[in-house]
Amino acid sequence: MKIYLTLIFLIFMMGCSTNKTVMVNPANSYDAELTGYQYPYAVKFFPFESQKQKMQMAYMDLPSEKSNGKTIVLLHGKNFGGYAFKDVARKLSSQGYRVIMPDQIGFGKSTKPKNFQYSFQTLALFTNNLLTHIGADEYFLLGHSMGGMLATRMALMYPEKVKKLILVNPLGLEDWKLLTPYKSIDDLYRDELKQTPEAIKKYQLDAYYAGHWKPEYEPLIEAASGWTRHSDYPLVAWNSALTYDMIFTQPVIYEFKNLKVPTALIIGQRDRTAPGKGWAPEENKKKMGNYPELGRQAAKLIPGAQLIEFEGIGHVPFIEDFDQFFEKGLNKIL
Repeated sequence: MKIYLTLIFLIFMMGCSTNKTVMVNPANSYDAELTGYQYPYAVKFFPFESQKQKMQMAYMDLPSEKSNGKTIVLLHGKNFGGYAFKDVARKLSSQGYRVIMPDQIGFGKSTKPKNFQYSFQTLALFTNNLLTHIGADEYFLLGHSMGGMLATRMALMYPEKVKKLILVNPLGLEDWKLLTPYKSIDDLYRDELKQTPEAIKKYQLDAYYAGHWKPEYEPLIEAASGWTRHSDYPLVAWNSALTYDMIFTQPVIYEFKNLKVPTALIIGQRDRTAPGKGWAPEENKKKMGNYPELGRQAAKLIPGAQLIEFEGIGHVPFIEDFDQFFEKGLNKIL
């Protein structure tokens, strides 16, 4: 029995090592709305109708015991929900902020529509309606990855409400259509259907953390991994394909010059994320997702932008090095 338990322990440790071995815990399966998946804070729902469908946006609204009267809205990336901001929200709340973390339609615990025409304008409208509904009329706005594209769109549409725009390794700093062929939604859907828990972990291991996995990263793949084990996964995969198309076809780089709100960029310098890079011509792959260069270009395009660069950090600075992100980044901006 002791030998058996030792073998199990060794196998588990191999999955947590810094090499390329990828293992995941044989955990839960989750339906399209992540029923049973525990979020870090209480979840509420904002119901509405759009495109002849009933929808609901999940969101967390974390108050502060010692309020400073300020609100900050955190917008998640493509591969996450609002739950990814657990530690950021806790720290901000301790400093007096009201922290609001919505799940966009198609993500997290929010509705996954069967048919929907996605656009960043539409998601911005939904988010604005939610914030108006809960009395958040003026706020700091932080967007990570895809959330950076959405946050930029919101700042363009509702500049009177956004006190400051904070973009954390945002997507949309380049126009990928100029560098790689278009891939149809049907092809993207077929790709999504091939996802497995092992593939999800390997992607984040390689793309986000340079091959160095830590136990604290594990919760960030649980929801996505659980989806692949459930009969609802085709619906989740379909929405993922639709939102991937939205990201690929709706760059915001051309409108950075129009931003009228104070803006700051936090850029992990190791990041090389670029949608479509996997099927780009070889000569273009090296050009795509060069965040050191892209961040500096964006800072020049955005009037008065503040740029904070973190060496040796990848696409998710607030996960990979929370202390540096907060103390040398966010605290300097807010």
